[in-house]
Amino acid sequence: METQKIISVELTDSDLSEQIKVVTKDCHVRAENTELMLAYQRGDITMEQYKLLLCSLHEIYQALEEALDSNSNHSCVAPIYFPLELARLESLEKDLEHFYGHNWREKIVVPAATKRYVHRLRQIGKDNPEYLVAHAYTRYLGDLSGGTVLGRITQKSLGLKSGEGLLFFSFPGVSSPNRFKQLYRSRMNSIELNHEDRKGVLDEAVRAFELNIQVFDDLQKMLSEMKSETKSDMPSKMERESTSEKLHMTGCTRHLTTHSKLAQGEKLIAKSLQIQPSLINSSPFFRMLLGICVALVTVGMGIYAL
Repeated sequence: METQKIISVELTDSDLSEQIKVVTKDCHVRAENTELMLAYQRGDITMEQYKLLLCSLHEIYQALEEALDSNSNHSCVAPIYFPLELARLESLEKDLEHFYGHNWREKIVVPAATKRYVHRLRQIGKDNPEYLVAHAYTRYLGDLSGGTVLGRITQKSLGLKSGEGLLFFSFPGVSSPNRFKQLYRSRMNSIELNHEDRKGVLDEAVRAFELNIQVFDDLQKMLSEMKSETKSDMPSKMERESTSEKLHMTGCTRHLTTHSKLAQGEKLIAKSLQIQPSLINSSPFFRMLLGICVALVTVGMGIYAL
């Protein structure tokens, strides 16, 4: 009953941008409360989180911008087609190259949710280009609205210099974000849609938010799994201490064994030479002489063994 009431409200409002705000209100709140976005709000985003996010954003924007480019003359896409002002793909490529190097394409890793998002964008690009309006509005205006703030948080949290891996948040083609958003909404509201297509665009706007939430959640799971794998590969403190202790004990045992063998060698040589033990104990010279003899015998046995 509540759902029917929402649909009734959304279809009587005239502006498409306002209708999208109404139907995506709950999803918007949920997206802001994902673990990844909460980390941003707290200002404790990690480098690994950011790099994984950039990888997913690259795949998403590549699919979105390819679909927009191929449908740029479509009656629903043309009014909101602003590649010079909004395109993100080139900026993302530069950011990824900054962090991963020239072979960054080989290092991109994305979760299953990102792949589903990409598949959906390519699908509607072929079958329902009018639905691209919902995705373009959700992504571009969302990034334009929060880009400056998120860029500052990222730079501060990660200790990055200005421009280093932060180009995604910069819109050099937009001099005034607020004015541009007004222009974008007015263009979007001018799009002519019949009742069925309008409802389809609104449903797609909800889907766009849901897909983004799934991506955020999957990225966090991926990060947790990576941390778990790293921890499992590292020996625990107790294991390291135990290993160190064993090595120390082994060294001590070898030292004592060697000392014992040398003492025994001295006694055997003294016996064979018929030297009194008391003379050995009282004379440092005899002890040194016997030590040299033992060493020579040991080396000789080692060479013979080879």
